Amino acid sequence: MSEKIGFVGVGRMGSNMARRLKDCGYSISSIYDSQTAAAQTLATELGSATAADLKDVTASSDVIITVVTDDKAMKEIFSKGLLVRAKGKLFINCATVTPEIHRWVEAKAEKKGAQALEACMASSIPQAREGKLYLMCGGRQEAFERARPILDNLGNSIRYVGPAGKAAEAKALVNMVMNINTAGLAEGLALADALGLDLPTVREIFSQTGAASRVLQTDGEDMQNRDHSCFFSAAHAAKDSTIALKLAKDKGMNLPLAAATKKQYDRMVATGLGELDKSGIAELTFNGRGPKPAAE
Repeated sequence: MSEKIGFVGVGRMGSNMARRLKDCGYSISSIYDSQTAAAQTLATELGSATAADLKDVTASSDVIITVVTDDKAMKEIFSKGLLVRAKGKLFINCATVTPEIHRWVEAKAEKKGAQALEACMASSIPQAREGKLYLMCGGRQEAFERARPILDNLGNSIRYVGPAGKAAEAKALVNMVMNINTAGLAEGLALADALGLDLPTVREIFSQTGAASRVLQTDGEDMQNRDHSCFFSAAHAAKDSTIALKLAKDKGMNLPLAAATKKQYDRMVATGLGELDKSGIAELTFNGRGPKPAAE
């Protein structure tokens, strides 16, 4: 593969996307992360350089993939060096942030003669490693077409949604509905437990009726076992519900289910459970306030 790819943000998702592209034959030219040790470890594994500065990622790469945590982090990386000598470069931004930030990034990049595309991810760590992400893309059509060969190696379903910000809107809705479903499932299983019902039986009943959902498949057993190893944190769930509620407020809409779910995830963060997986919302409804102790 001729294009050199740099990564900014190599947490759970970014690191596995980098591994996937390396496996597909791409040169991972440079890696930057605010957690320097994480960047150095991955760079050693992939035979890449660890960037001392954001501008070094841009200088050494044709395409820069960013996977950061929130609006503040996105503004920071693009304001503090990523756009230095960026003419001709393509930025593929995969974080779940507000639509406004994606539009801001696109405008800043275009002023420098660069391109930007939002590629919002639905899926988790195994899919990132296996190249099976569901990707919702927003931005200029030409930026999407340029990015498409890389995206085809990261995802098995690539959806172009529209101009900058539109994919972020769709992703916010995905996570809003997912969070509501997760909270509903946690309450259903907690009530089943309180009634003395057999939880595997209840989960099977749910799966064959109107209570079935993708969340039941991915999180139901973990909730029952109170195993909340983190794939998508409760803190991120709270952040993403906040984005969706702001979109609703801007349209003059009241979304009581989304608001109630956000309050539950806010409670998790406030009580020190924010780094549990989103399935950890079950801890607010099952007996106890913390994860179930491991068996002796």
